[in-house]
Amino acid sequence: MLMAMDTLRAMSDLNTIDLPTLFDRLVSDTMLDRLLTEALREDLGDVGDVTSRAMIDRDATARGVLVAREAGVVCGLPILARATHPLVQSVATGSTVAVEDGTLVDAGTTLLSCECTLRELLALERTLLNLVGHMSGVATMARRFVDAIDGTGAVICDTRKTTPGLRRLEKYASRAGGAHLHRLGLHDAMLIKDNHLAHLETGNLAAALDESIRRARDASSLWFVEVECDSLDQFEQVLSLDDGLVDYALLDNMSNDELREAVSLRHAKGRSIKIEASGGVTLDTVRSIAETGVDRISVGAITHSPPRLDVALDIV
Repeated sequence: MLMAMDTLRAMSDLNTIDLPTLFDRLVSDTMLDRLLTEALREDLGDVGDVTSRAMIDRDATARGVLVAREAGVVCGLPILARATHPLVQSVATGSTVAVEDGTLVDAGTTLLSCECTLRELLALERTLLNLVGHMSGVATMARRFVDAIDGTGAVICDTRKTTPGLRRLEKYASRAGGAHLHRLGLHDAMLIKDNHLAHLETGNLAAALDESIRRARDASSLWFVEVECDSLDQFEQVLSLDDGLVDYALLDNMSNDELREAVSLRHAKGRSIKIEASGGVTLDTVRSIAETGVDRISVGAITHSPPRLDVALDIV
């Protein structure tokens, strides 16, 4: 049981530890090398950069500067230092990071500089820009939502609506922007959704939930247990369970009036369960949702549709 508790504590720490430690926890060397190897293969194929090979001397060196072309939250710079791919390592050896991940920068800010052969720099350029631009876009979108609810007491959470193969990088970027990590996947927390409940009779919901949750808690170390509720009637059945059995109630696509009523019901029954709102949350609506008194708001847009931050590599 001690190992299970250590695992649970490590998961909970993901929302409190510093970003360098979080990167180490989330991103393995194996995952990073597999990603970079495949990304570079897309560009270089079997023969390499034919343009650079024809135009640039093998030993020609250059200094490159990664610059933010617009304001935003920087993310993805540790990739250079951590990767073991030979090309990335060669560029990283002569690189200096100018700002830390999670930093809000102005347009024109230098993010890092590097000195290496020009061929190597050009071979890595697009892969580096794609990753840093995308991760910085996620972090910037997260910061916008976090700033929008400042002072309400609620927190913004990300979701599993991520790019296949990039989830851990995108969730790291979400944290860099100030959002909280929801579960990493199906393996670390129990989230009972409408499709899990579809086969149950409404009158048996509470009993079925009680049995299933206790079974899951006995079998696994869970970060948390959450139940999605499509109606206040479902929410009241969740409230009827023993306090502490369910950590979060996910109220999906409910109106602000319904959210306020759910918060009142929780207080009236003296329950410790936390309430999470979700479903079509936008920057225009998120503050009014937070002001209903909910504890968390999950936002898929942070990872499924963030604009890429415009970053460029200048040869100087």
